[in-house]
Amino acid sequence: MSTTTKPVNQKAWFLILPVLICVAFSAILPLMTVVNYSVQDIISPERKVFVGTEWFAAVMRDEELHGALLRQLTFSIAVLAVELPLGILLALSMPASGWKASATLVIVALSLLIPWNVVGTIWQIFGRSDIGLMGAALQGLGVNYSYTGNATHAWATVLLMDVWHWTPLVALLGYAGLRSIPDAYYQAASIDGASKFAVFRYVQLPKMRGVLMIAVLLRFMDSFMIYTEPFVLTGGGPGNATTFLSQFLTQKAVGQFDLGPAAAFSLIYFLIILLLCFILYNWMQRVGTQHKESDHA
Repeated sequence: MSTTTKPVNQKAWFLILPVLICVAFSAILPLMTVVNYSVQDIISPERKVFVGTEWFAAVMRDEELHGALLRQLTFSIAVLAVELPLGILLALSMPASGWKASATLVIVALSLLIPWNVVGTIWQIFGRSDIGLMGAALQGLGVNYSYTGNATHAWATVLLMDVWHWTPLVALLGYAGLRSIPDAYYQAASIDGASKFAVFRYVQLPKMRGVLMIAVLLRFMDSFMIYTEPFVLTGGGPGNATTFLSQFLTQKAVGQFDLGPAAAFSLIYFLIILLLCFILYNWMQRVGTQHKESDHA
């Protein structure tokens, strides 16, 4: 008995050819250019000298980079520590259905529609002590608030601005996770007489784990690459209080025109983000697996 194998049509691969071309021009070719610059000393457009890993070693010894990295890690950790529980709380308080749910979703998502540079401008005005609502209110309460002259105030303002701008993203992802939970789970919990905290701990939080993992990764990557908002609000100051890694890179590449060190640092920056996201993702996966095993036990 002979069997015939149906030929596989490979023409479908041509459908993704435009995507591959776009990725090549928008990502791969610029990356190769950065790699090329990172191992050369750009004396002039016509004159380049190969220096190997010299720029990488110089960048790693830069104390300003160490300070910017510490500020960046502190900021990203603070963002996650504030936005994650606040987003979950907001998602839990949102209506489940009806016109109120639709209206709430639109209102919550409004801040996500504002461009990043406009967000910085809004908070720049909001924090002014003469015409800004927050700045004038704090001055009226006796707080000598100045995000342009006080490093602590500037850092706290940037953090508050990011929380206002991006907490709705966490809330919307958490809301989507909550709406995907079948009513049977809530009915079983009601029959067992479970409290609201028990329902959250054993029903809602485990079912939200997938979308919360996405929220954590998105917010960590985005906060680790933050540039426009603090640049518009404080310009990286006062001093270097709000100079994060992206601004440090811009100063190297544009302000000082050190293309070699800037290219080397951009590759290090890229690898740091990949490494931290990899560690964070695997840790969250391990925690999720442990919770599943404990639940089955």
